[in-house]
Amino acid sequence: MRPAARRNQDIAPFHVMELLARAQALEAQGRDIVHMEVGEPDFPTPAPIVRAAQAAIAAGKTYYTPALGLPELRQAIADFYLSRYGVQVPARRIVVTAGASGALTLALACLTEPGSRWLLADPGYPCNRHFVRVFEGEPVAVPVGPDDNFQLTPALLARHWDEQTAGALVASPANPTGTLLSASELEALAAAVRERDGHLLVDEIYHGLSYGQDCPSALATGEDLWVINSFSKYFQMTGWRLGWLVVPEPYLRDVEKLAQNLFIAPSTPAQHAALAAFAPETQAILEERRAILGARRDYLAPALERLGFRLAARPEGAFYLWCDSSALAADSFQLATRLLEEAGVAATPGLDFGQHQPERHMRFAYTTDQARLEEAVARLGRHLGR
Repeated sequence: MRPAARRNQDIAPFHVMELLARAQALEAQGRDIVHMEVGEPDFPTPAPIVRAAQAAIAAGKTYYTPALGLPELRQAIADFYLSRYGVQVPARRIVVTAGASGALTLALACLTEPGSRWLLADPGYPCNRHFVRVFEGEPVAVPVGPDDNFQLTPALLARHWDEQTAGALVASPANPTGTLLSASELEALAAAVRERDGHLLVDEIYHGLSYGQDCPSALATGEDLWVINSFSKYFQMTGWRLGWLVVPEPYLRDVEKLAQNLFIAPSTPAQHAALAAFAPETQAILEERRAILGARRDYLAPALERLGFRLAARPEGAFYLWCDSSALAADSFQLATRLLEEAGVAATPGLDFGQHQPERHMRFAYTTDQARLEEAVARLGRHLGR
């Protein structure tokens, strides 16, 4: 048989899935495992969203929608931008997608030429570089650290941009670090990309999950940015696979053609469910849960530091702590394996998030309840002798 396309050789697996598989095997043997590796809220989808889906299915609303999504949902998202951020975004620029992954697929399919280069923060969400590679682009990992708040900056863009660079992809709040870009930082990045006639894609899928400050939307900086968002994280609809993409006006027709061919349409029941995500009743539930996540962060961060982990990044948003584990072990993957096998605590080693000092770092997700977090800390303390 002929081999698979060469691009597949550059698509790395999620190494944490090996740990997850092992954790599940241990659980099948009767072991109790505290899961802090999963980037998924532990809360169920809010009841008003579930009821809206049930009503839609009962009413027979299960046929294809337009490729760009239900008009009423696109308008609801536009209204949300106005009420939450004070930013006017025409509903016609909003494309409903099959999760944020679908949004990234459409944006990069539209913009990536073979050999074009995209600048990405390292560490960063691993799938982003693979999306670029699938469309025959070249992902360029830009090392970032505490001095940059683990974010791309205009100075880093200037250092790494060349004639083949098509654009940059940033995330705020970021995975795995939880760091934010301020309004002035977003403005500066947008200006730096414009000067180079490039594209700026901003991943905002953790918007709504910030603690102590609000996340500004990149859409306030101009109409030429691409913004990705999702109903998965803040709205707690991970398995519904629904997101959206805000597209600059000149590219709408191209994105529509791609959406028609790649996806036909987003899930119809999920779209009707999502209409309830913006209702006041739902928003009240989501804000209560955001406060719970903030309390978990405030407990776990100092607890991990007392155990010898050092917070490498300011955890301003999302639900992750990016920790320097080098004082405890030389290799975070080996440490993660040991903590799973011997302490019954599952966390994610840095290897999944890039090549910039992955062996020094681990990601802990506070996507489990307070009692389980306390149990995890107690187990880690016993194992580490702290």
